[in-house]
Amino acid sequence: YKLILASNRDEFYGRPASQASAWNDSYPHVFGGRDMEPGREGGTWLALGSKNGVTKIGALLNITGEKRNPNALGRGPIVTNYVSGDLTNRQYAEELLENHLTYNSFNMVSIELENSRASILHTSNAPPGTMEFPEKEVHGFGNSPYTIPLQKVVKGKEKFRNIVKMSGSGNLVHDLMEFLKDDEKHWPDDELSRRAPKWAEKLSSVYVKMPIEGYGSRTRTVILIDSNDRMDFFEETMAGTDPDGEWKKAHIHKQL
Repeated sequence: YKLILASNRDEFYGRPASQASAWNDSYPHVFGGRDMEPGREGGTWLALGSKNGVTKIGALLNITGEKRNPNALGRGPIVTNYVSGDLTNRQYAEELLENHLTYNSFNMVSIELENSRASILHTSNAPPGTMEFPEKEVHGFGNSPYTIPLQKVVKGKEKFRNIVKMSGSGNLVHDLMEFLKDDEKHWPDDELSRRAPKWAEKLSSVYVKMPIEGYGSRTRTVILIDSNDRMDFFEETMAGTDPDGEWKKAHIHKQL
């Protein structure tokens, strides 16, 4: 595979969102779920866009425990504008950093695939900067600055590495989805305790489940792109607001 990606979206259960699909009403070359929160419609946490031989993947993570500006712009369009637009990930990162103070804290992962080349960037405004990551390695990103990873990211990266190494192609998606359901607590975690003292232990697992607070890992996604640029986008997302209730499944197969 050119790309193997596994991602959980942690969000309040009541925030409305659409299931992963092609964005035929606006950008038919883009695939992913979309925020449907009034005033925030059309933003996304994870999406893929492909045109003119270039495939882009964007993922957005909030940074836990940073000060919030109630007047800041919504962060959802950060990924939408990247995957739907024409800028390279480096050009987009530079533009994003020029305007970083207009957003609350974020980590953005931007991936660009073209032929046999891959570019992987991490851009953040807390602190502001962009880091480049090598191809053909395992990388993990979470809700803290990259240089101070949460324990679940450190341990999760190793579990992900082992799954990719040991799983046959027929089991890979299943095993990655099971990994995204992993509720083992990676605790104690000093950085998480500092950032979220009230919820820290509950947030210390890859799969977060907080029904009383109405918050948790409400969407899980696996994206595979093979050597022939065939994409498989798998999503499991909560149908309602009960994590023990129904989960809707989507599978998008596309020749990029």
